[in-house]
Amino acid sequence: MRIGIKTLVFVIGALLMLIPAIVAGTMFTNAMQRRAEVANSARLRLLGEIVADQLGRRMQELWQTVEGMARVVRLDDPDEIRRQLTLLSKVDRRYTWIGVADVQGKVIAASQGMLEGASVAERPWFRRGLNGPTAVDVHEAVLLAKLLPATQEPRRFVDFSAPIRNDQGAVIGAIGAHFDWNMVRDIIQAVRGQGVDAILVSRDRVVLSGPPELQETKLSEGSAIAASQGTSIALRERWQDSKEYMAAVVPSIKFNDMPSFGWSLIVRADLNTVLDPTRAIAQAFWMLLGAGALVGLVLLYLFSAWLAKPLGRLVTSAEALASGRTDRPPHDETRYEEAARLSAALVRLQTFSVRPYQPSRAEKGRTTTPAS
Repeated sequence: MRIGIKTLVFVIGALLMLIPAIVAGTMFTNAMQRRAEVANSARLRLLGEIVADQLGRRMQELWQTVEGMARVVRLDDPDEIRRQLTLLSKVDRRYTWIGVADVQGKVIAASQGMLEGASVAERPWFRRGLNGPTAVDVHEAVLLAKLLPATQEPRRFVDFSAPIRNDQGAVIGAIGAHFDWNMVRDIIQAVRGQGVDAILVSRDRVVLSGPPELQETKLSEGSAIAASQGTSIALRERWQDSKEYMAAVVPSIKFNDMPSFGWSLIVRADLNTVLDPTRAIAQAFWMLLGAGALVGLVLLYLFSAWLAKPLGRLVTSAEALASGRTDRPPHDETRYEEAARLSAALVRLQTFSVRPYQPSRAEKGRTTTPAS
């Protein structure tokens, strides 16, 4: 079965119109999505750097105070030390406890007299603080738990400590300060919202602060591995909840000479939430393109019908003429040149077919010559 010219023109025209439109539209929407991903990766990285800088500055302020106290404190006047440390803890509520201990680990003086006389020789902040400035990662209260007001959740702290030296430079003790973990957690959680999470992780990739479902879990995602290796990266990856996220890594949280806790910050955003505006634009684009294509197909169909109609009438006339019917003249087609020429040719053929037969002179001579 042969294809009619109307169908042929419509199908070929539709392919020539739709294929370039679909290819160009796909390239455009893919490029737009890639640009959106790059822009959001940069946004997440910037957000992470802002949060890390804010946290680093806050911790640096506390460290400067502890370091300054370590340089000026003298162990021969416990009452004065206690007064100064108590005043500091009242002025700056971020200090939950601050105290000094001699080289044997006995607390000589502390804010509000807490733990005075107790031994802290086995505490990490003291042992490491004797050797130099140090920061101790988040931990639960051990000795302070019985002295502080009860809370619904266990109290958690981070510590700064530094050695105390005499005039000759010999280490004679250590000063340590406990800071409430809620201070750090509040800075991290302030970022959360609109599909964005800030996740603070330790050196061994354990979540210190972040979404509740990730709390205290060890991460195995690429961003967490990059953070543990000190690599700044932005990537798209699938997390434990089977959702895809865009993540940016700030590999370290430090400020000036502050001792490092070994923390890293991961800022992630739900890919669906991030790309929803871009997808809405892409959807509107495809709807507009589809509406335009539909209008184009209707116009193409009308054009193919307009193109084929004269040819259809001429074919009907030619078939009638071939079958010996000469009572119906061909339609006078004038839509376009080829149809008009074909119509005129058929008129001439029809005129020739209905004219009486006229023999030539030679034929007349042969018929009138007498027989010999």
